[in-house]
Amino acid sequence: MTVATAVDDQGLARKVAWLCRAESYPDAAEIVSIETHMSWVFLTDGHAYKLKKPVRHDYLDFSTIAAREHFCREEVRLNSALAPGVYLGVVPLTRNAHGELELGGSGAAVDWLVRMRRLDRQRMLDRLIRARAPLEAPMRGVIERLVQFYRQGQTAAMGPGAYLQRCAEGLRLNRRLLLDPILDLPKDAIAAVHDGLLAWQRQAPEHLAARAGRILEGHGDLRPEHICLETPPVIYDRLEFNRDFRIIDPWEEISYLAMECERLDAGHLAALIVELYGATSGDRAPAALCHYYMGVRACVRARLAALHVLDRPRQLWPRWLGEAREYLQIAERHRQACQD
Repeated sequence: MTVATAVDDQGLARKVAWLCRAESYPDAAEIVSIETHMSWVFLTDGHAYKLKKPVRHDYLDFSTIAAREHFCREEVRLNSALAPGVYLGVVPLTRNAHGELELGGSGAAVDWLVRMRRLDRQRMLDRLIRARAPLEAPMRGVIERLVQFYRQGQTAAMGPGAYLQRCAEGLRLNRRLLLDPILDLPKDAIAAVHDGLLAWQRQAPEHLAARAGRILEGHGDLRPEHICLETPPVIYDRLEFNRDFRIIDPWEEISYLAMECERLDAGHLAALIVELYGATSGDRAPAALCHYYMGVRACVRARLAALHVLDRPRQLWPRWLGEAREYLQIAERHRQACQD
């Protein structure tokens, strides 16, 4: 497993400290800062500003100012379809003649931020699930928006053989990364779930082969925390840093969303999402295929959770490794279901 490389060319800590100050913004009484794996988000009264970390992984490269500007612009472009009116543009972080930082100043750009309309955190789908709010009606709006998005999306169809190979290679890579000794995750469980999903592919290749012509450029990270149940609903944070991760079967994205709802103890909502998407799109999928995709995505989420140990203090490792184990348990349930 490759450790992320940090390239702090202009002093990330100094930028973050400055961006945490309310006086750095034209509309802020106070600032809420949120650190994610790849960025910092700063919430003002009405807006959100996202600063990408200067990091380099095998699958992304934010190591230069030019790269961060490019991916900020890509993020705004890609999110216009599912989150209209939310992504407001890209703002330079500049340094003036006195060496002071300014947001959108006329000096040289030392970094770039995505500027967004601030969404109501209480309307996020994951929070509403935890609050046991009634969600059947608003989820119909979410599914309708997704169906329209997929119908208008850029297709990336591939041959059945190529798609089967892509799916198998993804599982093998995921298994190898999770088996890294530094993670100390249950090796037998990792092998069993990945081998079981690969076995299902070999035993019922017609299910995946039938999907090869429907592959398109989707959202890439369709989780409850990326859905805000405004009217109409907003689906945001479309993955910008690697197009390959957006090339996907719509049923895999729908299954991913359903799996994440199930993880939040909302199995009824997971079932509703699957039913609504099939009925609204007219594209029905076998139950075994949905379980396979849920298992695959749970395996991927296990790996992403485990990756956090590579750039977090050791005292935080139990949280992320515990999350990885939880996802592996979910993956095993769906592995069993698709093979039953």
